Amino acid sequence: MQAVVNVVIPVFAIVLAGYLCGRFKLLGQGGSEALNGFVYYAALPALFFGSLAKVELDEILNWPYLGAFLLSMAVTGIAAFVVGRFIFGARGAALAVQNMAGLFSNTGYMGIPLAITAFGQSAALPAILATVVNGALIMGLYILWIEAERSEGSHLLHVARDALAGVFRSPLVLSAIAGILSSALQLEVPKPLLTFCDIIGAAAPPAALFAMGLFMVGKSFKGDLTEVGVLSALKLILHPLATFAIVLWLVDLAPLWRDVLLLMAALPTGSLVFVLAAQQQVYVRRATGIILGSTLASVVTLSWLLDYLNVG
Repeated sequence: MQAVVNVVIPVFAIVLAGYLCGRFKLLGQGGSEALNGFVYYAALPALFFGSLAKVELDEILNWPYLGAFLLSMAVTGIAAFVVGRFIFGARGAALAVQNMAGLFSNTGYMGIPLAITAFGQSAALPAILATVVNGALIMGLYILWIEAERSEGSHLLHVARDALAGVFRSPLVLSAIAGILSSALQLEVPKPLLTFCDIIGAAAPPAALFAMGLFMVGKSFKGDLTEVGVLSALKLILHPLATFAIVLWLVDLAPLWRDVLLLMAALPTGSLVFVLAAQQQVYVRRATGIILGSTLASVVTLSWLLDYLNVG
């Protein structure tokens, strides 16, 4: 319980700091947009490239772990699609962001420190791997979905062309590809460049959380509570249950990797959902509500999981 609280409280404190700065107009107009631009175009690309370039390709390609991680998200994503489309009537780009909110874990800011606290330094690699897959692959797929929805082409090939063009304009996808190629080709990345990536990349999670706080000023979430509650439940209950079933019956993982995988699935919705929503100007208020609601509720659900895993 203490390990969870030690991670969750700083998350809310950063959001609160952003809210207070916005409430008292300390940063002027457009603070949230400026911070999101910094995260999307500078900090996250540096984080993705630096993280991938430093990891051996063999370490990235742990297929059983990756397969279980992606399959659990696919199961949750299908459920979130049915709920979002047929219960809440979401469509287009809003449905894409809503779907992402139901399965995208906060692996970076919460997952990595919590995994190390719970299981030791050896848990860092599987937690980092989950973060890389989230940022490089899952984020790219949702950008592809949004670009396809917004394509002005009527022919399938035109839609595909516009969607792929949108994906490969994304600095997140391009930086991830550059990092993977650097790792695969075993290129010697200059030490100053890696240091630059480490420094500016470390600013991405707190900046995104701070921007969320700025965005919340003057917003009301009352009309979104049912939707926020249902999507938070999909993230905190269905996602870890699906992962548990997969590692129990389908995929055999080493105990440490299995436990970290369960922890990654049980995490609340990550702040990158807000970053993408704000960048695309769609579903921003409700995405913020899901992130905050799931983070608050995760104090209970993560405590249950860590107790089940005999941690602490």
